[in-house]
Amino acid sequence: MIVSLAECRSYDYEKVKESIIKSINNLGGVEKYINKGDTVLLKLNLLMKKKPEEATTTHPVFVRALAEVLIEYGAKVVIGDSPGGPFNEKILRGIYKYCGIEEIANEVGADLNYNTSSLEVKNEKGKILKSMEVAEMVTNVDKVISVSKLKTHGMMLFTGAVKNMFGIIPGLHKAEYHFKMPQVEDFSQALLDICLYASPVLSFMDGIVGMEGAGPSAGVPREIGVVLASPSPYHLDVVATTIVNIDPLKVPTILRAVERDIVKGNLDDIELVGDSIEKFKIKDFKAPPIRSVHFIKDNKPSFIRDLSNKLLQPKPVFDHKSCIGCRDCANNCPAKVIEMVNKKPVVNLEGCIRCFCCQELCPEKAIDIHRPILMKILSKL
Repeated sequence: MIVSLAECRSYDYEKVKESIIKSINNLGGVEKYINKGDTVLLKLNLLMKKKPEEATTTHPVFVRALAEVLIEYGAKVVIGDSPGGPFNEKILRGIYKYCGIEEIANEVGADLNYNTSSLEVKNEKGKILKSMEVAEMVTNVDKVISVSKLKTHGMMLFTGAVKNMFGIIPGLHKAEYHFKMPQVEDFSQALLDICLYASPVLSFMDGIVGMEGAGPSAGVPREIGVVLASPSPYHLDVVATTIVNIDPLKVPTILRAVERDIVKGNLDDIELVGDSIEKFKIKDFKAPPIRSVHFIKDNKPSFIRDLSNKLLQPKPVFDHKSCIGCRDCANNCPAKVIEMVNKKPVVNLEGCIRCFCCQELCPEKAIDIHRPILMKILSKL
């Protein structure tokens, strides 16, 4: 499978557009994937209201350049996502504007999706999700292109092209999936099922500036300087993780793809084109260990398993000084175990499923994930 790498060290519009054109040409040309007149959904990563320089969301300059290339070719472009939390027009308008997407859509003549309807679809390719509720926007287009951000992720270790398609699940249905599938293995299987249903014809990744550390929203921006593109989101993620020195086989979505014989989990089944991967590799990229691992399995006596997992499990810790009392953590907790006491969040850890949606959606980075020392040691083994 082919994966393109194109160097780009800044969000200067002309340089970004040049890198995207180079990426498309490396993959055989836009006409190989898109027909003139096609309606194409650019499925971005718009997790929440964040400024572009915070590296949480797909950068608007990246989106503008890609949309313009497609429009100049003769496609109709629709830009959309279902961010974390409720899925309604008011919230979409706020996120599009705050993240700089509204402005660039107006500049290039792309449409922004405000359709918040959903429908149940069959998924013959799914392993555990044979049917699911999806945002109607994905069913109203001819082609889907994933436009992700290169970031770490607290639950999945890495969030890339595959996990980006989780955004076709509307609003609070995401929380329902977290609650029903708190185990990493089950949840990552579901992410693959969703990506297989969406079937993006191309996947682009904004790796010009990525995020390391406590991703996907509370980490630190890190310059990487690369635009990645591929017809396969699965192989694209293998290359991206290799660049930032994350073992691909430690990323649950990649491991599930290996188990399904979609990828090998290394570069052996990948044809790299464009710039050399060696130009972009970062040895000291900071990635969090997966936080919801149960080290003691079900074949042990229940009292031993429960005690051990309780001692090893990470937990969210709330910084009440930084907290602004917005209630986003409580409103979006899949397990409904966070309550506001004197306008500050308090969590019942007995019911916590360790999805860490609270940290992911906190606008003030007021939630840290405390990991016991023993877990830190075990996670490195």
